[in-house]
Amino acid sequence: MALSNDVHVHCTGKMQRSLPLLQWLSLFSLVVLFFLRTCHGDVGTAAHYSPPYLPTTCYGSDTSEFPSSNLFAVAGDAIWDNGAACGRQYLVRCISASVRYACAQNQTIQLKIVDYINGIPSPSSASNTTMVLSSTAFGAIANTTTNAPAINIEFQQV
Repeated sequence: MALSNDVHVHCTGKMQRSLPLLQWLSLFSLVVLFFLRTCHGDVGTAAHYSPPYLPTTCYGSDTSEFPSSNLFAVAGDAIWDNGAACGRQYLVRCISASVRYACAQNQTIQLKIVDYINGIPSPSSASNTTMVLSSTAFGAIANTTTNAPAINIEFQQV
């Protein structure tokens, strides 16, 4: 019987020592899962362009494919995916720019890809960008009064 009590005390003591380690591992796992679920956006660059927006590589002259909000963009080579980007929706926010105060704080928009960058007469700031945003979309996430030619963006496909 004494042997039985020693084993029980030994097992109980061992579990008490490992409990904080298990708590830390559980907490660590929860934190990792939280960040994996909330931080999965990509980072890129965006410029802007003005009308005319038609015709587009994706939809030709069909204006019904444009969102009524005018929140749309042209895909750069990084997201074009041989035309599969047509119609994709993205959440986009400005994260920085070469001009101070260019980003509109806490503004995220949802936009639709309607064209390919090689299909538009692009401004020089648009070359090698991830997206070229309509004037409306660009103005929603960037302070246009700063005259930033391009901005750094975080984007996530919806």
